[in-house]
Amino acid sequence: MNGNITEQKEAWYFKTQWLIIAFLCIGPLALPLLWFNPRFSRRNKTIVTIVVIVLSFYMTIITIRSLKAIGSYYQQIFQA
Repeated sequence: MNGNITEQKEAWYFKTQWLIIAFLCIGPLALPLLWFNPRFSRRNKTIVTIVVIVLSFYMTIITIRSLKAIGSYYQQIFQA
């Protein structure tokens, strides 16, 4: 540590690894953490936001289709 340079301690929730963990755990609900993070530019924030929203949309569609398929399998099993 140099005496002339003052280091600012970064909040734990602004560190990149915590943002990644938050996106993996709670998806688009972690977007406010990204937008309040001063380290990312507006362009990067916009790109990440669009990617997260598109991925969330497709994951929702995949989940709905999977649940419909499981429901139809259960109907076949219990009708026999």
